[in-house]
Amino acid sequence: MFKKSVVYVISCIALICGTSAYGQEEWPAQPITLIVPWPAGGVADFVGRLVAQKISAPLKQTVVVENKPGAGTNIGISTVAHAKKDGYTLLLASSNNVVNKFLFKDLSVDPVKEFRPVSLLVNVPNILVVNPKIPSKSVTEIINYAKKHPNELTYASAGNGSPAHMAAELFKSLADVEILNVPYKGASPAVSDVMGGRVSMMFTNIPASLGAIQSGRLLALGIGSKERSPALPDVPTVDEAGLSGYEASAWYGLMAPVGTPNQVIEKIQRALDAVRTTESLDTLRQRGTEPLISTPQEMDVQIDKDMKTYGDLIKRIGVTIQ
Repeated sequence: MFKKSVVYVISCIALICGTSAYGQEEWPAQPITLIVPWPAGGVADFVGRLVAQKISAPLKQTVVVENKPGAGTNIGISTVAHAKKDGYTLLLASSNNVVNKFLFKDLSVDPVKEFRPVSLLVNVPNILVVNPKIPSKSVTEIINYAKKHPNELTYASAGNGSPAHMAAELFKSLADVEILNVPYKGASPAVSDVMGGRVSMMFTNIPASLGAIQSGRLLALGIGSKERSPALPDVPTVDEAGLSGYEASAWYGLMAPVGTPNQVIEKIQRALDAVRTTESLDTLRQRGTEPLISTPQEMDVQIDKDMKTYGDLIKRIGVTIQ
């Protein structure tokens, strides 16, 4: 009887261990959902769909993109935070995760602490564009004019807390100038009004403005990244153009809910090698984004840097959303 009991216990242990090992080896055993907290058609949607397509093959499972826009990306963020911690629901995260932490007063989830980084994907530099008819044709001229005429110049933004808003406020802070914010419900109407001359200037991303710049409907004065963009090599950085130390870009990356197993994160990391191919990198660069495939630790460093930059900036300008 004793021998039978020992054999039974050993068999159960073997079965449990075997099942556990088998489960780990088999992830993913079903399709994965990538939540993109923006509408279809924009740069975030483009990045999300490209990455989903590329990592599906090495993971041997379909990665389905689900757009969940709204509330400044908070709806999509909350959806993933409340999902099972099994790796089957991922978030296309962004610098909005950090901005929202300081911008919104009443959040149901912490957009930073309730996620673990997987990888940065791309950096999307902001670019300062103006209506070609305004007299100021350079960053230095914009600053000089704004110093002499406080709040006479206006800048369009895609709403409070948007990358365009944060980029412009950082510009104002470093240049010590006053330029009036004109918020819009989205980037498209904001860009249209700059082209129409109803607003003086705007910080926007390259994918959203490249066509208008190339056609002469917008004049690009400076890129918000550390280096010039291959998409617009003749446009200087804002730092080069006269505002020392200026850097303002939006990043996009992959995050998973806290509690997602390490083995899952590591497997996604390996799958991201499919985005490191020359073809994929060239596709991303042609759309005005800068590929940044990284380690989770490198993504943590970026988040910590943004916590300092945006936390201080939002406190200084005193803007919050209920």
